[in-house]
Amino acid sequence: MKLNDITSKVKELSESSSGKIESKIKFVFNDGCIFIDDTVIPTIINNENLEADCTITIENDDFEKILNKEMDSMGAFMSGKMKISGEMTVAMKLSSLFG
Repeated sequence: MKLNDITSKVKELSESSSGKIESKIKFVFNDGCIFIDDTVIPTIINNENLEADCTITIENDDFEKILNKEMDSMGAFMSGKMKISGEMTVAMKLSSLFG
């Protein structure tokens, strides 16, 4: 899954859960990043490399597996497929966005 496809999917998922995370999150992929600012309504989602409360680094394919519920995010983290820096509590709220 390419960055633009992932961005579209994240935008689609966030429409019904805007305001639940109340933080800024950045996903870093092989081919770019997705910045989510959920401190404002509507949630801002773009591909700018901006400062975030939590940064998650993951391969595109592994993120796609999480989106398709083929992989659990906790399992991805524990196996080293997903790396988290910054506020861990923010990362734990992500299930409300992708759940």
